[in-house]
Amino acid sequence: MLHTELKSKINKLWDKFWSGGISNPLQAIEQISYLMFMKRLEDKDVLDEQNATLKGIRFKSLFLGHENCKWSIWTEYSSDKILAHVRDVVFPFMRDLGEENSSYAKYMKDASFSLPTASLLIEAVNIINDMHIKEQNQDTQGDIYEYLLSELQSAGKNGQFRTPRHIIKMMVELAKPELGDRILDPACGTAGFLVNVYEYILQTNQKNGVSTLTPAKKKILDEDSLYGYDIDRTMVRIAVMNLMMHGITDPKITGEDTLSKRYNEKGVYDLILANPPFKGSINESEKSDELTITTSKTELLFLELMYNSLSIGGRCTVIVPDGVLFGNSNAHKSIRKLLLEKCRLDAIISMPSGIFKPYAGVSTAVLYFTKGEPTEEVWFYDMEADGFSLDDKRNAIQQNDIPNILESFSKRRKEDNQDRVKKHFFVPLAEIKANDWDLSINKYKKEIHEEVVYRPSKEIIKEAKQEVKTLLEGFEELDKILKN
Repeated sequence: MLHTELKSKINKLWDKFWSGGISNPLQAIEQISYLMFMKRLEDKDVLDEQNATLKGIRFKSLFLGHENCKWSIWTEYSSDKILAHVRDVVFPFMRDLGEENSSYAKYMKDASFSLPTASLLIEAVNIINDMHIKEQNQDTQGDIYEYLLSELQSAGKNGQFRTPRHIIKMMVELAKPELGDRILDPACGTAGFLVNVYEYILQTNQKNGVSTLTPAKKKILDEDSLYGYDIDRTMVRIAVMNLMMHGITDPKITGEDTLSKRYNEKGVYDLILANPPFKGSINESEKSDELTITTSKTELLFLELMYNSLSIGGRCTVIVPDGVLFGNSNAHKSIRKLLLEKCRLDAIISMPSGIFKPYAGVSTAVLYFTKGEPTEEVWFYDMEADGFSLDDKRNAIQQNDIPNILESFSKRRKEDNQDRVKKHFFVPLAEIKANDWDLSINKYKKEIHEEVVYRPSKEIIKEAKQEVKTLLEGFEELDKILKN
């Protein structure tokens, strides 16, 4: 977590961009990313030189022949020179850094530096210098970027919005990613899921705070484990920057619609984590031939896509709108049958409708399933609180079911999960099938009906009569006063 002083500096940076004419949060994040990355390049170059000196090996600076692109050099330029230099010299240098076929090189090609004034650039530079990013460790640099991304507080036109970080962490801990897994987010947005998976694998491969990963294993994690797709090129650039800020040098992020004919990766992933767009639709002529369910609803198509992309034994944690669980159309029933008959649907965690506020008030659920074996019973959990208020403010509160969800899921075979009055319970497949494949928790959860004991009717009538009598006597007294 970032301390208050650092947060206030980031907020100040936001305010400067807003008042400087950049009011689109996506554009602001993109431009701030470029500036932070420019600073990080020199910080990393200095660190690499120090390490090379300690090891007694030759060092070749990234800035060789481009010394005027160093942050420490150009940030000292005068206001009449700095903006043109960054736009025409530093930014093109930064844009062309990636390997020829890397995601970075591909999606930075059409990137542009769009700060409108030298004064805004100088103010931004001063605030970034005040953040002391060089002194921050990799985790804190990642947290700074995450805090920037938290300002994305509006849903996109296709119904995509940023998944709260604590919900992502819950889903990652349910799935337990391992080193060697090929992991996909088919609608990755800012790459929140991939960042959290990366951090989880690093943390679970530590001993006394020191990494146990060999250079070869670390290379597998960095270069052949995390894959993301997104249809929005700006999102792709932000996702690439996000992963690089967290230490991944060559992120595998692709700008492509995974529901289209251009995506064809069948049975190649061991784990999928996603929060795909809910309200989007796809042109039938563009739709992949691998998608057999007759619908244009993206929330259903993405579920079939994830099933297709998983290897046998591969698992998936995904957020879906509640309608997926009980919708009556043939497409809704077909996708639920697929998840129950060709997968082991391990868990459905029903989340309260305020989880995605202030973006949207939609009710959602987390599904966790494994491809390749049929379901015998489904574990349901009725989440009532996630540690934050369920209004637009989303203030921190004490009530939080997430620790209990993770513990109860891991112990679900050892504990009693038959009492449907409780928050979590099993429902056998036969019962779900008899209910027309309905997966809504309300179909199976039993409510506690408390018996209300009323007073005897005679006693209530006697009391009412006395009240009426007193009221009539009062009217008689008032009538006497008026006559006098």
